[in-house]
Amino acid sequence: MNNFELNKIAGAVLAGALLVVAINEIANIAVSPTIPEKAAYAIDTGTEAVSTEAVATAATEGPSLGALLAAADPSKGSKVFKKCGSCHTTEDGGKNKIGPNLYAIVGKAKGAGAGFSYSAALTEKGGDWSFEDLDAFLTKPKDFIKGTKMSFAGLKKPTDRANLIAFLRTLGSSSIPLPAAN
Repeated sequence: MNNFELNKIAGAVLAGALLVVAINEIANIAVSPTIPEKAAYAIDTGTEAVSTEAVATAATEGPSLGALLAAADPSKGSKVFKKCGSCHTTEDGGKNKIGPNLYAIVGKAKGAGAGFSYSAALTEKGGDWSFEDLDAFLTKPKDFIKGTKMSFAGLKKPTDRANLIAFLRTLGSSSIPLPAAN
């Protein structure tokens, strides 16, 4: 086979591929489905309608933080803390590592630990570390405090967060009352 035949075959393959891409783009432009916010025909099933948003919200909310903390196990929280132990210490007067010492962190002012260089975002956030703030921060630190230096991705499970907060509460903060279980 000579070069001219190979060029014709390669050209045909490329032309076919170009044709498929062109047809796909034309189809995407011609047909762009829109999903209405409300169903066009309501079907009465005799039961109360529940929106998918309400179902998703109820599924993600789960029990309140107060209920989770009331049932939390500090010994399980100490096991969860092993993920944190590479960067933090928990001893009274303990040294700072990559992250600050977390002894008596519950109720302590944000960014107020001695001898540690906190990010500007954390010190600007202000306030004290409440149970709710700790829960939100442990869920996803970068979402709770934009610009934090903490590189931890967060704890997805609410029970893990509650157990960890219960463990941290045993470290010099046990006099702080738990939030009400709703």
